[in-house]
Amino acid sequence: MTQPLVMRYGSAKRDAGILRPPAKDSYVVEATIWDTPAGMSLHRNGAALITGASSGIGAAYAERLARRGYDLTLVARNRRRLDALAARISDETGRGVEVLQADLGSKEDLARIETALKQDASLTMLVNNAGVGAAAPLLQSNVDLMEEMIKLNVVALMRLTYAAAPVFAARGHGAIINISSVAAIAPEMLNGVYGGTKAFVLTFSQSLHREFADKGVRFQAVLPGATSTAFWDTAGMPVSKLPADRVMPVGEMVDAALAGLDLGELVTIPSLPHMADWDALEAARRKLTPHLSRAHPAARYRTRPADA
Repeated sequence: MTQPLVMRYGSAKRDAGILRPPAKDSYVVEATIWDTPAGMSLHRNGAALITGASSGIGAAYAERLARRGYDLTLVARNRRRLDALAARISDETGRGVEVLQADLGSKEDLARIETALKQDASLTMLVNNAGVGAAAPLLQSNVDLMEEMIKLNVVALMRLTYAAAPVFAARGHGAIINISSVAAIAPEMLNGVYGGTKAFVLTFSQSLHREFADKGVRFQAVLPGATSTAFWDTAGMPVSKLPADRVMPVGEMVDAALAGLDLGELVTIPSLPHMADWDALEAARRKLTPHLSRAHPAARYRTRPADA
């Protein structure tokens, strides 16, 4: 289990103007509080908690949300990278940045992040970005590693969403961004377990969008294609081996995802040239819905009577 760690950079995070103490069962290793530049609001948009924030997509979200006026809570395992990112973002934007070192594959660490989501009244956004991938087919995959993937990609994301969504609904506002993948709708592309986890993220987001539509909580599922991050090295397929015209720079991907959020999209596919193609797929899916549960099998499955 990762030792729980809280560090703060930049302007102090506040609830109703009062400095918030560290969460229970954590400790402050270093508390460097700097004044916010004159005229800059502490919480113009509230604060965003981002998982998997030490590099790649998570770090890009952190940079861009800070520029949009969010204070940040950054969650990841790599303390060194988190500290460096937090200090840089705070220096460049003046936003308050809190670092929580945690391994979301650990029940104890995951529970601490759930508690932070439930108790931190400044949080208005959750970005569920933490995840791992795999490119090898089933016959070449380690089943224990596949189970660990499910714990991170599915269980951790589900539990953090369960922690945040009711709190946001009670306040009447909030946003949850879930990072899925194009593998959710093209499962043949990569490892089947990975595609399955990302399909869960998509359908989970769609279901919650419907459930919370009248409660002021927004959901967005982001389906990136190949993105230039260290994800591919971990998945066993270095990004350098992918066709260059298929790989999107991480900054462009996150900029597109946030543009989709601004447009009010439930599903954002940064690489898809024509959103009408996704709309057509969704329309076809909805057309099936009234016919998916009936009292009798379809005619093609009925047993034919024996010949007289």
